[in-house]
Amino acid sequence: MGTLPFRYTRAEVLVCGGAPEGSFLATYREEFLPAEQTCGRLVITEANPKWLVVNMPSPRVMGDMLILPTAEVLIINGASQGTAGWGLGRQPNLAPVLFTPVNNRFQVMSETGIPRLYHSTANVLPDGSILVGGSNPNFGYTFKGTLFPTNLSIQRYNPYYLNKGYDGRRPYITAISNVNLEYGTSFTVTYNIAQAPNGVAFHLYAPPFTTHTYSMNQRMLVLGSNAPVRVGRSYVSRVYAPPNAVTAPSAYHLLTVVNQGTPSASAWVHIG
Repeated sequence: MGTLPFRYTRAEVLVCGGAPEGSFLATYREEFLPAEQTCGRLVITEANPKWLVVNMPSPRVMGDMLILPTAEVLIINGASQGTAGWGLGRQPNLAPVLFTPVNNRFQVMSETGIPRLYHSTANVLPDGSILVGGSNPNFGYTFKGTLFPTNLSIQRYNPYYLNKGYDGRRPYITAISNVNLEYGTSFTVTYNIAQAPNGVAFHLYAPPFTTHTYSMNQRMLVLGSNAPVRVGRSYVSRVYAPPNAVTAPSAYHLLTVVNQGTPSASAWVHIG
């Protein structure tokens, strides 16, 4: 997306992992095929869009993908073999993966000890942490006597940017001039930073409902903004709302200030 007022120049989709053709045969026989290991990137605003395919560190099916406040992508939950369905996944993929789109870089993060397979979920919280929960509701909930029992627990995953070592450059939102935004208008955001701002950006995130490997309605916009202005001990930026409902359907969104790649806690705003 562009960085000038009302000018949105790039839109991209990312699809990762999944089950190859024939995987659902596991329903009828004990055969669990390796999951897909590829990610496909497609810039849908290009005149002739073409897929760019990159490889994840490991195969994954039933994974959940979340756009983080930094605009990186977290791939979490799922299995390395099989397909979606009760008892149809094998080899739980316990290690989340962080994908950085600007350089197509994958990083394997710290593992969880809890398999999160069919019907697991993950969601970005306003403070930038990730709520992870559920797995295998099975028929009528089966808590024992099966390979992967029903799991109703929840976990909180803290991405790297929540480490206190990033606090010196982390913005803290103190005021938003209008939290009920109209399309094509501007508003101001006041924020504090311990260090001088550098490369400040404003990300607008439509949080999804994530399950069954899908993150419905998930999207992130990079809003146009003016350079920060020092006002007392704070900084103020003029930010430009999305131009229309095609770019950002009317809903609640999370607004984040990002400084030197480090995000603030997000604030809820409503568009449309």
